[in-house]
Amino acid sequence: MSGPVLSRRAFVAASLAAGGAVLFDLNIPVANAQGSGAITAFVRIDAANRVTIGAKNAEVGQGAKTMLPMLIAEELDVDWAQVTVEQTHADAERFGAQSAGGSRTTPREWLPMRRAGAVARAMLVAAAARRWGVAPDTLTTGGGQVRHAASGRTLTYGALAADAAAMPAPAAETVPLKDPSRFRIIGQPIPGPDTPAIASGKPLFGIDLALPGMLHAVLVTCPAFGGTFKRANLDAVRAVPGVRHVLTIKGDGEPESLVDGVAILSESWWTANRARDVLEVEWADAAARQFSSEHYAAAAKAKGAAPAEIEIARTGDAAAAFAGAARLVTADYHYPFLAHATLEPQNCTALVRDGSVEIWAPTQNPEAGRGLVAKALGLPPERVRINLMRVGGGFGRRLMNDYMVQAAAIAAQVPGTPVKLLYNREDDIRRDFYRPAGWHRFRAALDASGRLTAFGDHFITLARAGKPTSGGDLPPAEFPAGVVPAILFEQSLIPTNMPTGWLRAPGSNGLAFAFQAFLDEVAAAAGRDLASLMLELLADDRELPRGPSQPPFKTARARAVIEKVVAMADWQGRGKLPAGEGKGFAYYHSHMGYFAEVVHVAMADGMPRVRQVWAAGDVGSQIINPLNALNQVQGSIIDGLGQALAGQAITQVDGAVEQANFDTHPLMRIDAAPVIEVAFVPSDDPPTGLGEPALPPVIPALVNAVHAATGRRVRTLPITAEMFEG
Repeated sequence: MSGPVLSRRAFVAASLAAGGAVLFDLNIPVANAQGSGAITAFVRIDAANRVTIGAKNAEVGQGAKTMLPMLIAEELDVDWAQVTVEQTHADAERFGAQSAGGSRTTPREWLPMRRAGAVARAMLVAAAARRWGVAPDTLTTGGGQVRHAASGRTLTYGALAADAAAMPAPAAETVPLKDPSRFRIIGQPIPGPDTPAIASGKPLFGIDLALPGMLHAVLVTCPAFGGTFKRANLDAVRAVPGVRHVLTIKGDGEPESLVDGVAILSESWWTANRARDVLEVEWADAAARQFSSEHYAAAAKAKGAAPAEIEIARTGDAAAAFAGAARLVTADYHYPFLAHATLEPQNCTALVRDGSVEIWAPTQNPEAGRGLVAKALGLPPERVRINLMRVGGGFGRRLMNDYMVQAAAIAAQVPGTPVKLLYNREDDIRRDFYRPAGWHRFRAALDASGRLTAFGDHFITLARAGKPTSGGDLPPAEFPAGVVPAILFEQSLIPTNMPTGWLRAPGSNGLAFAFQAFLDEVAAAAGRDLASLMLELLADDRELPRGPSQPPFKTARARAVIEKVVAMADWQGRGKLPAGEGKGFAYYHSHMGYFAEVVHVAMADGMPRVRQVWAAGDVGSQIINPLNALNQVQGSIIDGLGQALAGQAITQVDGAVEQANFDTHPLMRIDAAPVIEVAFVPSDDPPTGLGEPALPPVIPALVNAVHAATGRRVRTLPITAEMFEG
């Protein structure tokens, strides 16, 4: 892979901004762990030596609005107290990739953001060297100042900024970066810049936005996914006091962009939402109504008993190993559809005028939204401006931009008037892109010594247009592939009309439960515990391929986190727990992160209650912001426990989702949250993200702990009290 290359556009342009500040606009194509691509760092320095750094990615609670400026500030060599963070707008040509999902931000931006800061620092040093007539290598920096030790002279960055802006930009790859031993910002626990505003209730989120003359909109769509509009009593709704417009929206049939609906607009969202009670719509939904959870369950049972339809991976002679096994272990596992249930419902504000549209959106994936809006309105993409709002929970839901297209389509019918579309809670849960359900039929072969010789999974999942739905894949490299002599992964598909998407730790959030819980059964059949079995399978130092654009899986890193967590949790002393209590272990690698976790449960009132969780993770050589890292791990664990224990499951009847609010799709409450102890195990690998990898192993660790406490296997989620009756 080639290093950073400076093109004609790769220079530092400077212009005087308001208040006499100088703007450094760094357009520097660089190579990084995810491939090559142009990025932009935005640095503004005023005469008072105040530094403003633009955060280019949306803040979804993952800490990017703090972390990205930290990387720039570190190499710029300023004090964090000098820094003000500003959110940029969406502009991929200028700022590079701005998506927030898949724990990709850290590995993608670790070097580019540091280099952007280092280039600006080098230019400031060059400006000081020219002014003083000395060699640049005789100068040092720190605290937003350039110093010449030999003469005792010092200049602030603010005093040098105008001169520095006129200096040629060095090639980014030629500018040295700090040795980690010199980090003063990276590695420090730095609170988020929005925290004071959030704590005091100041408007930051998309739901908070208010513009002059704005109308509020609600959008009613067919409850059965795929139904289309036939007719409605639109005039009756228009007669409701306070209603300004009632509009029909013609979709393209794709839930990711636009579906048919009726929009009600008012100066008050409350009025618009109440007016929907008057609305009566006839939908063409006969085909959509045939889909149901009952249908999926029956189809999964039938397909599980039949030969698989698709072969995903085959190594060794699995058939011979199964036939000749000293012991064959089998089990079926199932997990349900899940909703994202973000605390901030989906919303977007749009203003269409003069052949363009301006959007204010809490989105994780703005450029994809730009393309969808441009297509829906028949505009060139450059006529779509997207202002990034703080996001009140994403978890993958806002990687989809249906709400953005809907708001733009409504606003296009009332040009010149800003329109704010806001889902109510029922809309939000019933118009989601759900984590797909899955069914696994496992087989494992053990030889006479208890060694695992073959592993098989017939994975039955949902499909649209003959392909697995988003988040419904089984990777060929799924563990224990690569460490067991024979592997057979197969798949069968069940058609669905349910829109599906990526939920935090996509794919992994279901696969980890099924695979690691079943491996706990395999370990017991082999006379081992799961931690011992995992260490046995991972004993040899190996690097296993994981797929395109993914670094290899390193067995040594996996062993390190397993060994760490069993020591933290006194795993060897688990047999001393009283009756009705148990500890469970699980390990999982996802999104380039290695995590092992132990859960301690105690049965109370017929249900397991989690007392404590221990987590050990390896996400590379550097924890950029320890405060946020701890929050991410703890939040991931609570999310996973909630999925398993709180009663979360989305069910479908007559093509539509049954659940409508938190009473039927509950979130985990604070009184159920356990003590969570976290340790990071550093390695020599580049830093990777923390939004996902701590979630997957907590679910199998939980059900394995339940087995230790009760002797009962949990093979279906969510956990219910009925599982422990009789």
